[in-house]
Amino acid sequence: MGRKTASEETLKPDPRYGSLLAGKFINCMMWDGKKSTAESIFYLALDILAEKYPDKSPIEVFTEAVDNVKPNIEVRSRRVGGASYQVPMQVNKKRQQSLAIRWVLQAARDRKGKPMHEKLAAELDAAYKREGAAMTKRENVHRMAEANKAFAHFAW
Repeated sequence: MGRKTASEETLKPDPRYGSLLAGKFINCMMWDGKKSTAESIFYLALDILAEKYPDKSPIEVFTEAVDNVKPNIEVRSRRVGGASYQVPMQVNKKRQQSLAIRWVLQAARDRKGKPMHEKLAAELDAAYKREGAAMTKRENVHRMAEANKAFAHFAW
């Protein structure tokens, strides 16, 4: 563990803002290798955020929205003496980021009846305000960890 992966070394920042997080987000959003489509959706969503928050840079709003969704603690299954326990554990930085990106994208895809860039902008706006489906997912993960705090002594 802790070794750099090839995807980490070859990750390029996004062309417009030079942000590695945005580059990673675009790569995670991409389907069937259609990066230009994913980029256009992402930038249209950021343009909507720029109109909503004229005093802030849209990449700042995006970064803060992803940071708000990052979980600090999660439950992991640990098998002890024939029984499986949900053990609360700290989440490392890389996993926090990937979970946050995954949850925001899933929440945006689950919204219905609008183009993807509008759904993504709405979900990022909700995450920025600490609401929405991605934040609900985070709260549920934290609640599960809180409920299983009794099994914390199994973490090692």
